[in-house]
Amino acid sequence: MEKRGRFSSQEKVQILLESFSKETSVTDICKKYGLHPNIYYQWKKELFENAESIFSDKRSKVGEKKAQEKIKKLEEKLNYKDQLISEIVEDNMRYKKKLNGEI
Repeated sequence: MEKRGRFSSQEKVQILLESFSKETSVTDICKKYGLHPNIYYQWKKELFENAESIFSDKRSKVGEKKAQEKIKKLEEKLNYKDQLISEIVEDNMRYKKKLNGEI
């Protein structure tokens, strides 16, 4: 399979799995797929750096989602309060101008 250029994420995983599961050297794998060894090692590094997220606790993801939803609701509530304060200040300034004009 002589292939130069971009590989899909699925193809990258298949190439890495093949290299892990067989007694094949990195050189042979790279030749087979027309891949530079530096790219192979970069993929391998990325795989192992991100492996922890694959096995992370699902509950932490749910908790993270809930926290983000809570933050969004609080931001909306804060924006609403800011709008109310702005309206009250405008009304207050209008009344002051009206009172100053009558005096």
